[in-house]
Amino acid sequence: MPQVGRSLGLRGAVNARDLGGFRTADGRVLRPGTVLRSDGLNHVTADDLNSLRALGLRRVVDLRSLDEVREAGPDRVPGLPAAELAPDLPAGTAVTVEPDTEDGVTLHHLPVFAPDFDIYVTLRDAMADRSPEKQRALLGDGRAAAMMTGLYRWFVTDPLARERFAGVLRLLAAPDGPPLLFHCTAGKDRTGWVSALLLTALGVDRETVVADYLLTNERAAPVVARVMDDFGTRGLMHEPRLLLPVFRADAAYLAAAFEEVEAGWSGFGAFWRDGLGLDDDVLAGLRHNLLDGEAA
Repeated sequence: MPQVGRSLGLRGAVNARDLGGFRTADGRVLRPGTVLRSDGLNHVTADDLNSLRALGLRRVVDLRSLDEVREAGPDRVPGLPAAELAPDLPAGTAVTVEPDTEDGVTLHHLPVFAPDFDIYVTLRDAMADRSPEKQRALLGDGRAAAMMTGLYRWFVTDPLARERFAGVLRLLAAPDGPPLLFHCTAGKDRTGWVSALLLTALGVDRETVVADYLLTNERAAPVVARVMDDFGTRGLMHEPRLLLPVFRADAAYLAAAFEEVEAGWSGFGAFWRDGLGLDDDVLAGLRHNLLDGEAA
């Protein structure tokens, strides 16, 4: 059986990994090299680009808001020059950037942007005001975790968010979709929910879905430790640990999203159809494109 959760070994995107190897309830296996999840590709190195090129990627889906892209930098994608986005485009606008060559990679911006749960604005506000009391008032006493739980519930309740997540699944189901890589900034929240939706739809059990989600904590641990140490050393935060609920994947966050699915729909199948607007053809396309072997 292929290695599950295989790291892509990218220096500039430490949370990049292959979803291949997961086994479905009917005994089929998710084919390696077809669907990949990652943190942002804005810091990938020249060697990383060579590694991505070797994967034969057809599409990259960026779930960051356009403001995030402008602030952190655009993706570096094989065969596609890094293009600046038009400054007047709103943060939630969907944009597709086509490659110049037939073997290039198409870049899809499908922003999942929550004004009421904008983690990045919250972090920016916390960094801008170095008062320990104000930072604790913003993030302490469970507030950061509550903000994250609210974000995951919003993934399910907001129609536009559902549309964007469904858009990734449609691309994966298209005949010319995979190999496809999807990502957000840390490859944890928006990326984690897409992965959970995909694996659940294909018939991977919930325990395995959660394990894939939590693998981010292992892969991103050195980056999180370095950032927290930097915030403390530079005097940006008196208590950097206040940020841990934001930086870490927590099974309770993912559970909150699935609880919203169960609260709003009769089951995952109904959510697939009525919540995400997807049909049996999309599911059949995913199984055809991504799964090896015959159903038991």
